[in-house]
Amino acid sequence: RAELMELFRERMYGREPSAPKDISFEVTKVVPDAFGGLSTMKEVRIMLDPSGEHYLVMLMFVPNGAGKPVPAFLGINFKGNHTTTDLEEVSLPDEVQLRNYGPGYQVPERGLNARRWPYEYILEHGYAVCTFCVHDPEPDLKGHYDYGIRKVYDGGSPRPDSWGSVSAWAWSLCRALDYLCKDPSVDARRVAVIGHSRLGKTALWAGAMDRRFAMVVANDSGCSGAALSRRVYGENLGIINTSFPYWFCSNYKEYNDAEASLPFDQHELIAMIAPRPVYVASASEDLWADPYGEYLSLVYATPVYRLFGYDGFSDTSMPAAGDSKVIGRMGHHIREGQHDCILYDRERFI
Repeated sequence: RAELMELFRERMYGREPSAPKDISFEVTKVVPDAFGGLSTMKEVRIMLDPSGEHYLVMLMFVPNGAGKPVPAFLGINFKGNHTTTDLEEVSLPDEVQLRNYGPGYQVPERGLNARRWPYEYILEHGYAVCTFCVHDPEPDLKGHYDYGIRKVYDGGSPRPDSWGSVSAWAWSLCRALDYLCKDPSVDARRVAVIGHSRLGKTALWAGAMDRRFAMVVANDSGCSGAALSRRVYGENLGIINTSFPYWFCSNYKEYNDAEASLPFDQHELIAMIAPRPVYVASASEDLWADPYGEYLSLVYATPVYRLFGYDGFSDTSMPAAGDSKVIGRMGHHIREGQHDCILYDRERFI
């Protein structure tokens, strides 16, 4: 495991810093009766560096009436906390957050992506939900290195193995988990890290980096996520490293159009999560993300789960659309439809 983690850090994700020793948290808002009393809403400012200039704002919904700490889903959203729900109590991004969103950025409308965050359904099943915007720690934009936390910890001079944005986002999920370990309403031993698309890639790396995460969920994570790179199907390394050159470390670009020379593949990333539960989800029309390659990573990670005494996936044939299955500590489904994260997916993750 140590050897593979070193390869992933050196050749793909880059080397993330250790956790800040003096990280601080501030609960900035509490709404005890969100969703008609179903939940307590919190907003938590999590400082990411000692200067206090870089922070994320985590939105939390915790079910009321549990009487004990509850398990939680933790994931990143794409466009701001306020876009995940219509609730007026959720704050709009502040000036520091807007700086990271890019010049001329127009704040999206409230509730824009609410269908991807079915809070009430999740809360009714006994889970807390926690999220923050992808841009808070590190902008998801070309040419915005100066605004995020990578520059702070790189000293302004990135190396070939310096962490990319995916690693910075994953590291920030770990900092959010640091807070959840201190919040008595959440059972920090049962926090599932979850992500869709590029944030599915992020969730997988966060789960590999930090074994405190109890479960890892990757939805439509595709190339450099759950999908096998050596299949060279759909999006490939040349495309992803050209379109999003800041996602991974510079060394990763050496494998553009040279996937056969990779010293690892993504099934080994899933193996780094063992023996904890892992769930890989795909969509039948999302061929760009290579659903079959995503599934095969579970198949080829199964021998490692078996080392820990858990069964997994052994059938190498492509599952049919609508297929949903949990074997041992591995879960998988292929949903009918396109690249998205909808209630159907959340139901199965629960």
